[in-house]
Amino acid sequence: MTKNEVMDILQKNKNERGIENWKKIRTNPEKLKSYGLGLTQLRKIAKTVGRDHKLAQQLWKSNCYDARVIGLLIDDPKQLTREQAEQQVENLNGGYLAHVFSSCGATLPKAPFAVELACEWMDSEDKTRRRCAWGLMYEIAKFKGKKAPDDGFFLANTDRIENSIHDEEDMWVRESMNCALMGIGKRNRELNKAAIKAVKKIGPVDVDYGDDNSCEPLDVLKHLTSDYLVKKLGK
Repeated sequence: MTKNEVMDILQKNKNERGIENWKKIRTNPEKLKSYGLGLTQLRKIAKTVGRDHKLAQQLWKSNCYDARVIGLLIDDPKQLTREQAEQQVENLNGGYLAHVFSSCGATLPKAPFAVELACEWMDSEDKTRRRCAWGLMYEIAKFKGKKAPDDGFFLANTDRIENSIHDEEDMWVRESMNCALMGIGKRNRELNKAAIKAVKKIGPVDVDYGDDNSCEPLDVLKHLTSDYLVKKLGK
C-alpha cells in the first residue's frame, strides 16, 4: 500500500465530530491536522496495511496526526533503530503522540533495545522522554519468556515509582508512571502484592485533564484488585 492510498482511507473515514474535538484540544491545530479518527479505528486500518518500514517513515513525515499514528503502528521493530527513536521522540508535538509512540500496540516497545531505552529515558531531563520511558515500562511488563526482565527489575522500578512519583513535576509523566505500576502489578502474584502496597502508599496522583470529560483519573488499585485479575493470578 502507498502513502496516498492510506491517506485516501483516512479521508474516506473522517469523523467530523472527532475533527472538532481535535481543534478544541490542540493548541496549534494548523501545524498538525487530523481526520478525527479514534485509536481503535486507526489500529484496524493499520492492521489492514501491515508491517512496512518504508511506508511508516513516509507517514511519520506527514502533517496529519492520524497518518503519524498509522506510521507508528505499522513500523517494523526489526528495522527500527535508536537513532530513529531519538528523532521521533523530538517530534511528538509536546507529547500528545507519546502514548501511541511508547505503548498502545506501537512498534517501539517491540524493538530489541526497548528495555535499555526505557531505563535510559527515565533519567532524561526531557519530560517527553520520561513519559515515554514509563510508557515503555507498561509494555515491557507484558513481556514473556526469555524476552522479559526478571522480577527484581520490576520490583526495583516499583520502588522507584513509589519513591519519586510525587516529586515528578510533569503530570503526564506521573500518569505514565501510574500506568507502568499498573502493568507491573498485573504480571504475577508477587509483583501484584508489591504494586498494591506501592499504590496505597502513593495515594492519589494529581493529573488534571482540564475540560476533557472523556478522561478520568486512572484507578490503579481498582485494576490490581479486580475479580478478573485475582482469578487470573490464582490468589
